Amino acid sequence: MTDYKTLIDAETWAFIEQTHACYPEDTARRGVTEQRAIYDAMCRSFHAGHPPGVSARNDSLDAGGRRIPIRRYAPPSPAAGGALVVYYHGGGFVVGGLESHDDVCAELCAATGYPLVSVDYRLAPEHVHPAQSDDALAAYRQLAAERDGPLLLCGDSAGGTLCAGIAHRMRGDAKAPTGQVLIYPMLGIGSNRGSYVAHAHAPMLPAADCAAYVELRTGGAAVENDPAYFALTDTDFSGLPPTVMISAECDPLNDDCRDYRDAILAAGGRAHWIEGKGLVHGFLRARHSATRARQRFAQIVQAVAALGRGEWPY
Repeated sequence: MTDYKTLIDAETWAFIEQTHACYPEDTARRGVTEQRAIYDAMCRSFHAGHPPGVSARNDSLDAGGRRIPIRRYAPPSPAAGGALVVYYHGGGFVVGGLESHDDVCAELCAATGYPLVSVDYRLAPEHVHPAQSDDALAAYRQLAAERDGPLLLCGDSAGGTLCAGIAHRMRGDAKAPTGQVLIYPMLGIGSNRGSYVAHAHAPMLPAADCAAYVELRTGGAAVENDPAYFALTDTDFSGLPPTVMISAECDPLNDDCRDYRDAILAAGGRAHWIEGKGLVHGFLRARHSATRARQRFAQIVQAVAALGRGEWPY
């Protein structure tokens, strides 16, 4: 049994307890609409506001006659020659949206000096795979078509999963992303080894919740050999953009980043993995209250800034 009292420090425990306090005991038994409202309220309780000078406006993109909601962020001091950051939010493909990750996106925009677009997408269980992946790709292609410069993928949790799927699907395209920064993404199909076992009972995302999200995402259907679903099911990892991954040690998904890094490196690509020691899934919301999360967020900013300039400092 993993000793989380030793692995996780007091600041991170305080974050975990603050998060858990936002959830009624019967949350799992409530309908998906109520669960989304509870998640959104939890995110609002951590919302840190926008850095001075960042502007944000809502917009939408066309996806074959259907509109995909987006939010465009502009930095107060634009960096010369940087990429457009395309951000995909987390939430297990079931919860979350433009509001849930609003302050994270605003801070990334301000800290890098890059414009950023946050992309919404259809959620499960009403819409099953490949709906989320198709929305993510359609939005990316629309944004690429309206911009001459490079685009950089960034996302957390389910959003990181979507980023990797786009990178695989856009491989070899003239508008392929210049890089991707993945924050505690789910990239494999689960297993009975490594972090899936060691952290099966992790405080913020137990393995049972991972399995439940997968079930909702697919509607129970089997999905095989589809990198838009899970990137690690691909058989070819060549030609992918430079990739930086930031995981949480106390998370069943931790080993996915290691395995994805190793697959890209074995194919001759560039990949770097930063393991967030003592951190838990969702630590982005702790970036203002826990030192370890603050340090990892600074590394996320550094990765986005470097890859957006076409640099590889790793």
